Amino acid sequence: MRRDPIFYQMFQRSPALLFDLIGSRPDNAGDYRFDSVAVKEPKFEIDGVFLPPDLELGVVYFCEVQFQKDEELYERLFGESLLYFYRNCNRFSDWQAVVIYPSRSTEQSKIYPHRSLLNGEQVHRIYLDELGDVRSLPVPIAATVLTIIDEAEAPEVARYLLARTEQEQFTTREKADLIDIMTSIMVYKFTNLSRLEIKTMLGLNLLEEPRAIREAKEEGREEGREEGREEGRSLILRQLTKKVGELDKSMRDRVLVLPLTQLESLVEALLDFSNVADLETWLVENE
Repeated sequence: MRRDPIFYQMFQRSPALLFDLIGSRPDNAGDYRFDSVAVKEPKFEIDGVFLPPDLELGVVYFCEVQFQKDEELYERLFGESLLYFYRNCNRFSDWQAVVIYPSRSTEQSKIYPHRSLLNGEQVHRIYLDELGDVRSLPVPIAATVLTIIDEAEAPEVARYLLARTEQEQFTTREKADLIDIMTSIMVYKFTNLSRLEIKTMLGLNLLEEPRAIREAKEEGREEGREEGREEGRSLILRQLTKKVGELDKSMRDRVLVLPLTQLESLVEALLDFSNVADLETWLVENE
């Protein structure tokens, strides 16, 4: 199971999750955005970066999700992060790094040269198997632990977390995000099962209607059926933008003219999109 995409989905949907994991939420946690950045001379990409709002001289957070042993991880992480901070020090007041491991055994062996950073306040090491009983954790954090639960136990744990998601005080969008994330985790775990089979396993038949359509119907009951449909289309466009980036006018128009049944299919399909090319392929096949 590849965990990086799952964590990146979670962080894109809720950047504040990172601060919950390290136990320290800045006042503007909800305004951070999760992104990747490039550094020239030498050229390299840093995939997991939490950027503060553009108008603030805030703290930049570098995040690494490491589920396989890498004996040069800290050399690379600190080297790239400090170089990026050096190139952009006029934009940030400070930097911190967060490394997420399944367990301590995955951490690189040679840590002595980095003792000052690793034992200081700027580097946070998260070991998922030490966060506590998955059933007693807040649901968003429990979802991160679900990634390391054994396959035999995972369906039962996922069903428990989904039930809590419905019962607790989350917004409609937060609930839908958590359902999407936990479904995706199970899809990655059980590669031999289809998404429909995963939903059946998790008892999601009653929750199967896509988020954007559900919200559109709720809006429609209050403001009129047609207004609800338009809101649903807008929600789908926002969801697509979060998944694959900004859409040009032509692509947006192609999405907006889709009938309701195809919009429902699109919301289901976009969970697996990585870029605009995936959307283009889907449109060609379904228009």
